[in-house]
Amino acid sequence: MNFIQKAELAYRQIKKIGCNVSTLQLIRKIFFCKKNNLICYISKHYKNPIYLRANTSDIAVYDEVILKESYRINTPIEATTILDCGTNIGLSAVFFKNRFPKATIICVEPELSNFEMLLKNVEQYNNVITYHAGIWNKSTYLTVMNDKAEKYAFMVCETETISDNTIRAISITDIMKENHLEVIDILKIDIEGAEKEIFSSDYDYWMSKTKLIVIELHDRMKSGCSKAFFDALTHYNFEIVIREENIFCFMKHICPLPISAITEEKQF
Repeated sequence: MNFIQKAELAYRQIKKIGCNVSTLQLIRKIFFCKKNNLICYISKHYKNPIYLRANTSDIAVYDEVILKESYRINTPIEATTILDCGTNIGLSAVFFKNRFPKATIICVEPELSNFEMLLKNVEQYNNVITYHAGIWNKSTYLTVMNDKAEKYAFMVCETETISDNTIRAISITDIMKENHLEVIDILKIDIEGAEKEIFSSDYDYWMSKTKLIVIELHDRMKSGCSKAFFDALTHYNFEIVIREENIFCFMKHICPLPISAITEEKQF
């Protein structure tokens, strides 16, 4: 983030959380900590500390998920099972866990340094299951295509060569079966283009059992993501709401679209 972006974040932090000691300490660290220094932020709004790496994309993710609350929407769901695909450093899991404290959250993140931060951010929460893996449409192996990218933008591709850098790939179907899930209340997907693969095949088992899908599409990174997603969506009775980069898809017969969502968000 540049200086202006950090200043905008500081404004949102003060507006949302208030100008208290913890807020001022966080702002100071965001502006002045050396690269990759670990920031520990404690807020009365969150049950446990939040950990970020200074001068990395972690700061932008914090802004998006915690301050802007990009995954908040009015919903009748009292979620007990949440699958977080592309958890990054775990802030989305932290957000959901504080919103739905009784829920079991299953987190999937392929990139090792992000996964280590994910473990740190969720270690004090109960009922959080973590997978160091990438989401795909089958069990296979993946490799990171763009290892020089920002830490929230890693893309993966399938590989037949197994090495120290190879990542396990797992499907949503396999995760459901491994964890004996009959239903997914909330399925969050932010997987930097791999949505093209997971919505191209092997999706009927889990899509038919999912109440709410929250997804960001990445056609700018991989052509065909939106087509695969909307083609798959036509087979099911979903209603959708668009909020900035995220699309919220409500399974109509088990999770009706709330009236407030229609009036407060942009309906597609």
